[in-house]
Order: sequence, then structure tokens, then C-alpha cells
Amino acid sequence: MITIKSLAGIRFPELFEAFSQAFNDYEIQLDSEELKTMLHRRGFLPELSFGAFDDNKLVAFTCNGIGSFNGTKMAYDTGTGTVKEYRGQGLAGKIFNYSIPFLKEAGIFQYLLEVLQHNTKAISVYKKLGFCVSREFNYFVQKNEDIKVDSMKLNPAYAFKPIDLSQAEKQSSFCDFIPSWQNSFEAISRKPDNFTLLGVFKEEQLLAYGIFEAKSGDITQIAVEPIHRRKGIGSLLLKEMVKLNQHNSIKCINAEIECGSITEFLKSNSILVSGKQFEMIMEL
Repeated sequence: MITIKSLAGIRFPELFEAFSQAFNDYEIQLDSEELKTMLHRRGFLPELSFGAFDDNKLVAFTCNGIGSFNGTKMAYDTGTGTVKEYRGQGLAGKIFNYSIPFLKEAGIFQYLLEVLQHNTKAISVYKKLGFCVSREFNYFVQKNEDIKVDSMKLNPAYAFKPIDLSQAEKQSSFCDFIPSWQNSFEAISRKPDNFTLLGVFKEEQLLAYGIFEAKSGDITQIAVEPIHRRKGIGSLLLKEMVKLNQHNSIKCINAEIECGSITEFLKSNSILVSGKQFEMIMEL
């Protein structure tokens, strides 16, 4: 018999096993440490996450992140999955509908998620639930050996320096679009030690910054003050990230499609679009 309940108190190995089974046909696989890191970064809260259980076995789940986005307290779909043998029963929709009263009671009235554009079945489910597309994103993945970064030398007037998160946040106007949930300053602040933060300075003025998760190869944010673009600063930041990368590839997830500058920048450094996502939102 299938029952739906909160994931409060669930053991991580049990969640990891269900997650692995639900996503074993996906291109990208996560090990247990990578899953822990992802859930933490995205604000996973077990008490407001829910799953479907067959007896005591977790067979479908929605891991909800809770946080602030664009000044609003929201829930975020950190991971929704169903073990293959239990698909076709509408469990994802049942779990979501079950969760709504608990989310509202916690003062959450908006729900945010991202979905691959080729996952038409999931998109259909979300639209039936009441979700609307708010933005479209590109994502980029490239193997280290296939990245060809512009080798322009740094002007001697510029200098690389490590920065802290508050310095980058003060220069958020450098960005051409609002970072997605997982790339937001709030997400980064949940575990800042996981990230490398680099700044490019001219004297004491910060002209550009990059935020990078070396273990996963994830470029979380990269931004150059508009008047200092096309001088090779962004490429030099990228080159440093590739050098520090501990993963076999570089990833840039959730770059807004309408932002041509980031797409052209990555393309000029041999990092091409790998796929597209929708950001979707629903009023609860």
C-alpha cells in the first residue's frame, strides 16, 4: 500500500538509494557526496519535503528547498523522482498536492522549479498543476581538454585577488540577469567553503568576479563590469577556473537564454550550449 508522508527523519542512505534508482537513466549521475552537496546548496528541508512509500520503501519523492528568492519566501524543487517500477501512477502530482497545505502553513505561497525542455511529460504534469514558464535557460557542459580559452595576457594594471562573498554581492549589478535559485548568493552562502571566489582588480577597484565550485566544475557566477568587457578579463577568469577545476568538465547551468553576452562569451571559449531548461513558478 502506498502512503505519502514527510521526509523528516529519513536516513540519507535511504534517500540516496531512491534518488539513484529514480535517476539511473539520466545522463549525469551523482554519488552520495555530490547529492549531499547539491541538497545542502539548494536549501533542502526534510520536514517540508515529501515522499511516497510502499510499506517502508521510498519509491517517489520531492525534495523541497526553502529560502528567499527575489525577496520572496519560496519552495524550490531540489529533486523530484519516481523509481522506474512505480512510474505511471501519478505519484509526483499526488506528492505535490499533498505538500501544499504544509507549505502554506509554513508561510510559503510560491513554488519554483526548473525542468529540462525535452522532458515533455514532466512539463505537461507541471502545467496541469498550474505552473507557468517564467524564464528559459541554457546549460553548458564541456570537457576540460576541449576548452580553448583565449590566451590574452592580463594587462599589468589588473590583478587577480581572492574575494569574499560580500564583495561579490555588492557588485551584483555586473550581472546581466538574476541568477537562478541554485546560483544565487543565498545558495552560495549555505556552504561558502565549497566555492572559490576570484576578483579582478585595477588598483582597489573590483572590475570582475567569478564564483566557482571546483569539485563539481560548476561556474556559479561570472561577471564583468560592462565598461570593462572585451578586454580579456572574463576569459582570464575562466582560464583560472579551468586550471583549478577538480572535475573532468566545466559546467555553467541556468544561463538566461535572452542574455546573449554569456552565450557568446562561452562560445568564444569553446563551451557550447548542451541543452535548455524552463524555470517555472506557481502561486500556491
